Amino acid sequence: MAAPGEEQDVMARYRSPLVSRYASAEMAYNFSERKKFSTWRRLWLYLAQAEKSLGLSITDEQIREMEANLDNIDFKMAAEEEKKLRHDVMAHVHTFAHCCPKAAAIIHLGATSCYVGDNTDLIVLRDGFNLLLPKLARVISRLADFAEKYADMPALGFTHYQPAQLTTVGKRCCLWIQDLCMDLQNLERARDDLRFRGVKGTTGTQASFLQLFEGDHSKVEELDRLVTEKAGFKRAYMVTGQTYSRKVDIGVLAVLASLGASIHKICTDIRLLANLKEIEEPFEKDQIGSSAMPYKRNPMRSERCCSLARHLMTLVMDPLQTAAVQWFERTLDDSANRRVCLAEAFLTADIILSTLQNVSEGLVVYPKVIERRIRQELPFMATENIIMAMVKAGGNRQDCHEKIRVLSQQAAAVVKQEGGDNDFIARVRADPYFSPIHKQLESLLDPSSFTGRAPQQVAKFLKEEVRPALIPYQNKMGGKVELAL
Repeated sequence: MAAPGEEQDVMARYRSPLVSRYASAEMAYNFSERKKFSTWRRLWLYLAQAEKSLGLSITDEQIREMEANLDNIDFKMAAEEEKKLRHDVMAHVHTFAHCCPKAAAIIHLGATSCYVGDNTDLIVLRDGFNLLLPKLARVISRLADFAEKYADMPALGFTHYQPAQLTTVGKRCCLWIQDLCMDLQNLERARDDLRFRGVKGTTGTQASFLQLFEGDHSKVEELDRLVTEKAGFKRAYMVTGQTYSRKVDIGVLAVLASLGASIHKICTDIRLLANLKEIEEPFEKDQIGSSAMPYKRNPMRSERCCSLARHLMTLVMDPLQTAAVQWFERTLDDSANRRVCLAEAFLTADIILSTLQNVSEGLVVYPKVIERRIRQELPFMATENIIMAMVKAGGNRQDCHEKIRVLSQQAAAVVKQEGGDNDFIARVRADPYFSPIHKQLESLLDPSSFTGRAPQQVAKFLKEEVRPALIPYQNKMGGKVELAL
């Protein structure tokens, strides 16, 4: 927080590009100071309301005063208090008390700093997932439409980035979709597994609340339940130290890192396909690909996704190490680290999902290039079909195999040594030995006969797995996304 009265020249200070350049306003707000501190005040209100309902001496007037000032935050005063007290929670207790003089005596009653700190973090994590999930569903939906459109279009498959048996454009896209559907399930599960820290006291024993309620254990349990319910959670962690277990953060960032890996793979495929000139990401009318090479159409959106996804994948190392070094009930070496890694993980995931949505809404397919590449490679792949046809026509399998071996090697030499087109089929047509099947060659080389059940797999996968998974989000599919930069 800036020092009181200090003039802010935003262009003279470092700003994270995650916020200043890329992230959505909604996700940026979710991790904002305003969201955090207004949530602290709501948590103090929930605590006071629950304590009042269980018999503590708290008045309706005090509750109304707190309700009226939830968003009335004097950030300048809070900064001054924090500079003096060196304690962010107490600075905001004092700031809230200043505008709630009647309620001042009961704000934060029985609580520790982690009551507002950790519970707010859990609320923010839950809300972050609720922002990401519809965006992920939209990406899946856009790619599903693309896969459906191109379910039957044959394309050369690659294993080891070497030509392999044919697939279809839509079937390849379904490999991307399947990974993202796993991520959708993982994010849903991670969100639903989140519990509230609740009201647990300084070392998690609830001793302060037991004292407030004069040893009444049932009231302490009910207090925990009431506050948890008010915060919108179904369950609270039954045991905590001063903080909720930092293994929770591992689970959260692990699923986001996994999402990053999926998107990195998808966008790498798109970048490779762009090099092959088979598929390109959208390219704006006035967009410049290179300052030196005007002809270039660089896949900059996919490159951005890969760049940020790498950052997202590495962030899971922070909570892994933090959880490992939390001594006993808590040490404070988690705090500064978590301020960075939790926010950056969600902001980064938000950015790459928005970018991938933009890419998936404007993918351009070049069928003629795809067909040409198939023509270059399919003749070799069709050799087994040619052998079978010759055997059916009365030929000898071994003789035919040797003939094809010689012709295919000659054709390969033309391609590799002379840079020419694959003329294997022309050589077969010119060889009298293959005259019994010359009329069958066109059907034997039909690309659709080499794609197996790819079109049927696409249809079944989209119908039975993908579309049902998107039902909870069907009212949040929205329009096309526009990238700020």
